[in-house]
Amino acid sequence: MFIQTESTPNPATLKFLPGQSVLEMGTADFPTPDTAGDSPLAQRLFAVEGVAGVFFGIDFVTVTKAENIEWDHIKPSLLGAIMEHYQSGQPVMAADHQPTSGHAAHEGENSEIVSQIKELLDSRVRPAVAQDGGDITFHGFERGVVYLHMQGACAGCPSSTLTLKMGIENLLRHYIPEVTEVRPVA
Repeated sequence: MFIQTESTPNPATLKFLPGQSVLEMGTADFPTPDTAGDSPLAQRLFAVEGVAGVFFGIDFVTVTKAENIEWDHIKPSLLGAIMEHYQSGQPVMAADHQPTSGHAAHEGENSEIVSQIKELLDSRVRPAVAQDGGDITFHGFERGVVYLHMQGACAGCPSSTLTLKMGIENLLRHYIPEVTEVRPVA
């Protein structure tokens, strides 16, 4: 098994490409070790000292390291953990895990606008962000402001504010006149 690694725009996050499927669909975000209960692979990665976050896409794993840790010190252990996991035959996610779109539900007024926002995110934004090892999902829409949740390499990335304001905000405002601003949520 050959696992490729790619840097991301976030220097604290590294993208691992195991050369096989990670998730059948959607994404899975594990911002802390406490959230890794549904995933044997995430648990294995958090067992490596210095891992601060884990995120899965369709064909990649991103790992965020603690600030005081160097990639040279933990990258070999992470590669080993990913390889061991795939050789073990264990699933990436527990059998009862239900994949979701990642977007928050929105009902009532503005449902047509929210539907357009989600469609633009899914078709234009999320594929590009996945290339960088992250994901951006819809969290809410209120009084012209779109709230988005940033995951994986996008969470805490130095260029994420620029991506949100110059990229996503401009895109949404162009296609949906009711959108006036985009803001991140934790």
